[in-house]
Parts: sequence; structure tokens; C-alpha cells
Amino acid sequence: MSDAFRLDNYLARIGYRGATEVNLETLEALKASHLDAIPFEALDPFLRRPVRLDPASVVAKLVDSQHGGYCFEQNLLFKAAIETIGFAVTGLAGRVRWMSPPDSPLGPKTHMMLRIDLADGAYLVDVGFGACLLDAPLQLKTDVEQVTAMGTYRLTPSNGLLSLSAKREGGWRTLYVFDLQPQIQADYELGNWFTSTNPSTPLTTRLIMERLAAGKRHRLVDRTLSTEARDGEVITERTLRNSDELSEVMRDTFKVTPPVPAEEIFNKIGD
Repeated sequence: MSDAFRLDNYLARIGYRGATEVNLETLEALKASHLDAIPFEALDPFLRRPVRLDPASVVAKLVDSQHGGYCFEQNLLFKAAIETIGFAVTGLAGRVRWMSPPDSPLGPKTHMMLRIDLADGAYLVDVGFGACLLDAPLQLKTDVEQVTAMGTYRLTPSNGLLSLSAKREGGWRTLYVFDLQPQIQADYELGNWFTSTNPSTPLTTRLIMERLAAGKRHRLVDRTLSTEARDGEVITERTLRNSDELSEVMRDTFKVTPPVPAEEIFNKIGD
């Protein structure tokens, strides 16, 4: 992001009025406020609309408008905000494994996350993994279970990479694998182009939205709306029957104003 990044506008967007000291407590609070206010949503890829990562476009969409975004947009925005505050941040990239069989080949780097270096060590921070949003920073330590309010996670060395897994009802499930090689904007532009345009990627073929708020995980996949407690325990689940219900869910549950009428989105599901 540019030097003109308006931190005050971002803090107002996420409703944050707390301290801005460079420490873990501030990082945790900012992350929680961000996840509550700016949901994961991939409406643009689903509608085959361009996803732009230049600073002005990201701010216009996620800060100045009532929209969410997906991993590149979300983490670029969060990176700009905490860098402006004074945090030491490194952009990273990962290979998504959430829907992949354990023995399948690795795919391209289509996910962005952040490394934050604090006085007590390094942390993994990610506000944009829409299949399983991380509710808290995780220490960059391997082979230890890290318990948060919404889940249990662990980082494991795997063939020269780090593998991030979440505990679910059926056992551990891998989110993605990554290394600590710093990435530049061009790396994200390439991953963003592939993820938002290739017909083989989930975000171009399925409607996916997710938000963490008040100790619950709200997720919409196509027409199925679910609410989960920690570790993926499903509390409620229902199928949206029409575009009016979709419009209500986008407005009230996900706080999103869609770029096109809800009827157009609803009718595209399953195409």
C-alpha cells in the first residue's frame, strides 16, 4: 500500500477504538475487529469480475464500501494497516490443501498470509483463508497445539515446508503449506489472476462467504448457510430457498452489499 494509506479510515471501518501499541494484544484486537467487520467473500471471482490489488482499489472496495474480499485483498489491507501502526510485517504465500487428497501433488501459490515479528517471536497472521478463517495470531512454532477461541491449530514441518492444520471432528485437516520466503506484489498479482479467473479454482465456480463474529463462524457455500462453534462444530445449517433469503443473509449475517442484484447471484449458483 502507498504512504497515503489512511489508518483512521480503516480503524473506523472495523470499529476499532483500542490501543495502537506494537504488541500482541493490539494485534489480536485488530485482527478480531477486522474479521468481524470485513467478511471473507469472493463475489467478484464468482461473477467473473476483475479483482484488483492496487492500493486504491483495495481500499475503495474493503474500506470505503460495504464489501468484503478474499485472501489477497484482505491480507494486503491488513498488512498496510499494521505496517502503518509500526508492526514488522513480511508477506508470505502458500499452497492451499483444504480440499486436496493428502497424497495429491502440490498446487500453485494461491494464498497470501503474513509473518509478524514481535518482541517475543514471530507470528503467523491470516485474515483471508475463507474455508477456515483464523481467529487469532499463531506462533511460528512447530509441533505444538495452539488453542484459540474458535479452534485448535498446529504447524508441522513437511518436506521443507510448514503445514498448517486445524482440528476438526474427523481429525486434523490441512489448510495450506508454505515457506518463509518473502513475497512481492508481483507474486500476489500472479496468484490473484490465476485464482480469480481460472475455471478450475473453487472461487470461480462456487459462492463462498465467511465471517467470524461473537464466538461463531458463519459460512455460506452456494445455498447452504451454516453456523459453527469452535473446531468446526455445526450449530445450525439451512438451505437458502430464494434470492430474497440470500439478500437478507448477505446484509444481516455477512454485512455485505453485493455488486449486482441478489437474484443474479442466486440464479448463477450451480451454473
